[in-house]
Amino acid sequence: MKIKEYRSSFIQQLTPIFDEGEAESFFYLILEEKYQLKRIDLALQPDLVLSENEINNWNIILEQLKKEIPVQYLLGKTSFYGLDFEVNPNVLIPRQETEELVQWIIESSNVKAKSQGLKIVDIGTGSGCIAISIAKNIADSKVFAIDVSENALATAQKNAEINNVVVTFLNKNILETTDLEQQFDIIVSNPPYVRNLEKQEIKKNVLDNEPHLALFVDDNDALIFYKKIAQLALLNLSENGALYFEINQYLGKEMIELLEEMNFKNVELRKDIYGNDRMIKGTK
Repeated sequence: MKIKEYRSSFIQQLTPIFDEGEAESFFYLILEEKYQLKRIDLALQPDLVLSENEINNWNIILEQLKKEIPVQYLLGKTSFYGLDFEVNPNVLIPRQETEELVQWIIESSNVKAKSQGLKIVDIGTGSGCIAISIAKNIADSKVFAIDVSENALATAQKNAEINNVVVTFLNKNILETTDLEQQFDIIVSNPPYVRNLEKQEIKKNVLDNEPHLALFVDDNDALIFYKKIAQLALLNLSENGALYFEINQYLGKEMIELLEEMNFKNVELRKDIYGNDRMIKGTK
């Protein structure tokens, strides 16, 4: 069977579950990862043929996609901030909105970093995408990353090696941590922030496959991680140090109030590319 014929069948079988554009994007992601072929290669070589064995391999992936297993987990990798990251069910799949947070930190920090190396900690690092992207892009920075999950840290360590950066990984439960025991110029966190009442808004492929430990908080204490990390920031941020968070889009006002009540200054709330309140910064 010609690849272009299989492509039509592949997309058709997925469109009851995903929209056509998303199904098509899955096809080209798999084509590039498994066969090192891009969309243009298919256009230039429309008569490329799949063997029976190759069709079987495609069909295995297709059946898993029909069960809404994320394509990034099936391929074992994803791209974030121009870098390659291994991903698996121990870690969240990095999101585009988090790239915007990383961009904000890098843009705000590079001027200062030219005169002195910055010390930065990422709390709840997961795949390591924030910490590693920062280490790759802020010259002479010393980057630390914390997570409660040993499995997540193992994945993050591998990603640091893949991207040829040095990050110090620490296994800690941040809710049980009373002091980070050193001073940092920047503290950043993308902690669990989805309330149980918002579960119905979460896509099935996320809800059924990504780690709930990294996603959900109790409805009655939705800011538990933010309060704790902000308290640690008061202890462990250097003077004029910056605290950055990715946040629940529905709790922007509450986050501003939280940081201002804790005497952080220059509190700034930013929207993501989709127009949702998504990230906030405060200065000690």
